[in-house]
Amino acid sequence: MFKLSALRRVLQAGAVCAGLVGMALAGGPVFWEISRQEEVTRGDAQGISIAENGSMTLAPAFELIFDTKEAFVWSSAVDAAGNIYLGTGHEGRIFKVGKDGAGRLLYDSPELDVTALATDLQGNLYAGTSPDGKIYKITPDGNASVFNDPPDKYIWSLAFDPAKSVLYAGTGGKGVIYKIDGEGKASVLSDTNETNIVSLAVEKGGDLLAGSDPSGLVFRISPTGKTFALFDSPTQEIHSIAAAPDGSIYVLGINGQAGGSRQAGVGLSSSTRITSDGVITLSTDEEGVSTPSSVQSSDLSAMLGQNKPQGRNSTDGAKSAVFRIAADGASEVLWSSRDAAGFGLRPLSDGRVLVGTGAKGRIYSISKDRAASLLIQSPEDQTSTIIGVGEDLYATSSNSGKLYRLGRNPGDEGTYTSPVRDAKFTAKWGTIAWRGAGAELRTRSGNTESPDATWSDWSAIYRAASGEQVASPQARFIQWRATLRRTANGGKISGAAGSSAVNLQSVVIAYLPRNQQPEVGGIAVMAPGLAMAEQPLPVDPSIASSGLDPQLFGVALNVPPRRFYQKGARTLTWQASDPNDDQLIFKVFYRPFGDAEWRTLAESLTQSYYTIDANKLPDGSYQFKVQASDSPANPEGLALAHENVTDVIEIDNTPPAITAGRPAIKGLTAEVSFDANDSTSRIVKGEFSVDGGPWQLIFPADGLADSTHESFKVKAVFQASGEHVVAFRCADSSANVATSKVSVKVGGSQ
Repeated sequence: MFKLSALRRVLQAGAVCAGLVGMALAGGPVFWEISRQEEVTRGDAQGISIAENGSMTLAPAFELIFDTKEAFVWSSAVDAAGNIYLGTGHEGRIFKVGKDGAGRLLYDSPELDVTALATDLQGNLYAGTSPDGKIYKITPDGNASVFNDPPDKYIWSLAFDPAKSVLYAGTGGKGVIYKIDGEGKASVLSDTNETNIVSLAVEKGGDLLAGSDPSGLVFRISPTGKTFALFDSPTQEIHSIAAAPDGSIYVLGINGQAGGSRQAGVGLSSSTRITSDGVITLSTDEEGVSTPSSVQSSDLSAMLGQNKPQGRNSTDGAKSAVFRIAADGASEVLWSSRDAAGFGLRPLSDGRVLVGTGAKGRIYSISKDRAASLLIQSPEDQTSTIIGVGEDLYATSSNSGKLYRLGRNPGDEGTYTSPVRDAKFTAKWGTIAWRGAGAELRTRSGNTESPDATWSDWSAIYRAASGEQVASPQARFIQWRATLRRTANGGKISGAAGSSAVNLQSVVIAYLPRNQQPEVGGIAVMAPGLAMAEQPLPVDPSIASSGLDPQLFGVALNVPPRRFYQKGARTLTWQASDPNDDQLIFKVFYRPFGDAEWRTLAESLTQSYYTIDANKLPDGSYQFKVQASDSPANPEGLALAHENVTDVIEIDNTPPAITAGRPAIKGLTAEVSFDANDSTSRIVKGEFSVDGGPWQLIFPADGLADSTHESFKVKAVFQASGEHVVAFRCADSSANVATSKVSVKVGGSQ
């Protein structure tokens, strides 16, 4: 809540490409389009409204009425005569603004902040202050006195019931609600067991509505103090409550940290922070770290629905949400945002609801069907309250504390500045085109992430909405600005199809970033005999012939290759990337170790692996080279390539040669020597078997299999005399296997 959280804290490619020559460019233009609301709201909208479909129109006039010269406006109220009262901080001053817009200091309280205001039918103003809260009564002639001094530290909310001439006060510390009569005598109406009662509203039937923190509850309390939990919201704080004439209730709930747990210290919600000198500060930044409100405001760059895949009824991870509670008690989510912290709430007679936020001071309008649009962006950082005087609407702000009036008609002019587009590399700009009526567009470019004095000046106005060459110089970053102006006929543009309001629906800029060299990372050599092959993918022929990406139709193209055994196979795998995300093709070369000339082994490969049929290469030592090229995406002469070379790889398709020695027989024991030789690879393993039994591992005579020549000595002990077979096999490091056997006769005569 503000008192706690804020106090606590489609262009044609041929036409585009025609002028994009003279530099090495990535293949195919990039089209940067801004049209959806979540994209549009990333920019800066001064005097511009943004509809749910992303369309931009002139916003209502937003007129500065009074500047308090204070940092914050925490609270506001209106009396029967149409005077507006503003409670500010951190000097604890109250200002009165008349219907003519003239404002003056009404009262300077001893406390730091005026956190709650209410008026009665006689024009008396009641002000709640914090910390060390007191309730003051200020008469129409300006006389101020302490009306009530409760034991609680914070006065977060006030509501006056004219039918009973009773003032209600919601406090912080123990969540007590007081009922105060005309003489200033207080009694406890309800002890809610909550920490803070942040908001109050009186229903037309006389019941009191109260919003709590940190459990985010809405209570309905009878005049006798009977307390009923009407709504348990998924938010931490019920910042604002508004009772509508039809019996429905609108509730604005916020979270100190999106998805944060409901925990609180005494008197403060979980989003409150207090400095060592007792000054309450803001806490609305992304990381939940407090930011002193006297030093820096929260700028969340909040956009309605940005990065928000959940539906309208979801409040998962939301910073704030607006709920509607029907007369029968049923509730629904009207609006929620993961990015914007809502502070001001105002239901309108036409069924819309306005929400003021701490995201660039933006005010959102939610329609009956829950369609949300950005109505206006304030020049100030935060919109704290929204109030009505007759048919006029006013908004108060913080950083700085001012009062604005929302006009009933569009303003005369509005300017929208897009977010900065990063082309990643120096780019050649193509055409800018847009859909809309009456918009004037300009561009500028530069090579720093944030526009500064080194950027180009804004271009001349572009006139052709169907497409006009961007005049800004080549650079890495680009930005556009649109100006909408109200015409003499009230912002209408005349044409053959009648007249339509000045609007901007979408903008597209085409560009080609400078082509960058691809890169082949490390090349890995798989184990001998492991082969890889692409798995066939069944693709509808009509899809294949359409020219569209098969993935659009649910065809998975990133299926891993099939692995299988193939004698003599050696498989190379590699990582390759392209800064421009261009399609790559690969060539594989080889050369015998020591040779200077590379020979082509394979080309036009699209997969980042290749299985070598080593049977086609003589035994020996080789090096292999993989070359990646972005030629599929770039014309001849502009394509770039990169290559990488393997370490020396042994190609060996010949098994070791085994020579068996003459058996040495003694009794039932036979000892046979086997010599294994390989011309290329190391002998890595030896095994023997007796009479067809299981193979048993045997180490070389020197105890280590590490060379191309190894000697093995097999000692076999037989159970019976007669003829037996001793078999031996060995393998080299290229997985070639050789076998040999010796027949021996033991026992009896030799």
